[in-house]
Amino acid sequence: MMSISKIFLLSAGILVTACNSDTFISHTGNMPSDDKVAMVFKGQSKKDVLEVLGSPSNVVSLDKDTWIYMSSAIKQVAFMAPKEVDREVLVVKFSEDGRVISVNKMDKQSGEQFTVAEEQTPNQEHEQGFFRKYFGGVGQYLPFGNGKGNDLEP
Repeated sequence: MMSISKIFLLSAGILVTACNSDTFISHTGNMPSDDKVAMVFKGQSKKDVLEVLGSPSNVVSLDKDTWIYMSSAIKQVAFMAPKEVDREVLVVKFSEDGRVISVNKMDKQSGEQFTVAEEQTPNQEHEQGFFRKYFGGVGQYLPFGNGKGNDLEP
């Protein structure tokens, strides 16, 4: 008959080998190859950059002249929290007339670490009461115009 210690060791071994094979690495983003990045130079138009690199991952909302291409590799082992193992960011800045003024490529090692601010921007939606928020639009939807028979007049 097996002793309790042998049963424990056998079950621990099965558990370790079962969890060991559940490693996933997922890649996200849109990072152009180094060959394509080398084809972008100062003075090129946005249209030319779009043809060479494709659509950016993000366009900075407050500065439409900054395009960002980025990708990352995320590793997850079984049920553990995912961890970013690699990151690349390409920033292409344009002048006001739509010409390339700089191209900067960074990776996870050269990237800056920063902390997220805890402050919140006030939002009017949070200031509304329950009934105004959920029932404030009742009766305002007019599917057939303004009710006067003429959709062009206010």
